[in-house]
Amino acid sequence: MDVLSEALASMRTGAPHSVRTDGRAPWGLRLPETAGAGFHVVLHGDCWIYPCADSSDPIALGPGDVIFVRDGSGHVLADHPDTPAAPARPDQYVFCPPVGSVRLGGDGPATSLLCGNYHLDGQRPHPLLRQLPEVIHLPAGPDRSPELSAAITLLCAELDNPRIGSHGIVPALIDSLLLYILRDWVEGQPRAAATGWAAALRDPVVAPALTAMHDDPSAGWTVQSLADHAGLSRAAFARKFTAMVGEPPLAYLTRWRLTTAARLLREDDLSMDTVAARAGYSSEFAFGKAFKREYGLAPGQYRRQSRAAA
Repeated sequence: MDVLSEALASMRTGAPHSVRTDGRAPWGLRLPETAGAGFHVVLHGDCWIYPCADSSDPIALGPGDVIFVRDGSGHVLADHPDTPAAPARPDQYVFCPPVGSVRLGGDGPATSLLCGNYHLDGQRPHPLLRQLPEVIHLPAGPDRSPELSAAITLLCAELDNPRIGSHGIVPALIDSLLLYILRDWVEGQPRAAATGWAAALRDPVVAPALTAMHDDPSAGWTVQSLADHAGLSRAAFARKFTAMVGEPPLAYLTRWRLTTAARLLREDDLSMDTVAARAGYSSEFAFGKAFKREYGLAPGQYRRQSRAAA
């Protein structure tokens, strides 16, 4: 089981929404706060990005650069930090699946970006997401993974010259970008300096324990059995796991079991006792009690509300 993929899949509540932004200087686009996580890929040209709410220094972006905004916070994209910015007007936006388009600005140098939003459950984010920096900037260059660079090159080609199959290829590439971005960031952290989940996903002790819990959340795991799986003493394993993951092993296991159950309730039509069993609960009653304590709703109510909102 791929822990990174499973953690993100457990939070996904819909397909990414994406817009191609084409601006000619002078141009400035103010983007409001959105649910989930945002991303920008510079396809051609140069621009700047800076947050709406604070005085953080603007970040200069060039061709191939990637920006990931963890919480979808409001921010500005512009040809220059001094250019006034405003939200896109209806006459500047065109809906043309699989990617909408926004055109704005004057007659100066051109910049093209792919901008989008990944719909993630922000009410109960996986601890992996909470530990990410608020903004991740992955510049183009030799230090970046060839896979992420290749995905961006493919996206540019499909968006610049749509052909047979583009309507299926583009959404799949955009969907994959989130994993490429986060994998690039995790693997880009120096092992000696990495902390939290950036270290846990590559740690020879903690990573196998996480994989075991994700592989089989219904198993009767104990701290001792997880420590045996990881090849460390019980006390040493518990200390290391808690320091890296941010919570004790069995607390994370309970969280993951209920997260797994919530995903099954959203996406499948399994009976309630089957969902309970797959989440590691011996009875529907015990499962319902634990689920309501975590989510504030009985499992059946959660299923109905989630599907009504989809």
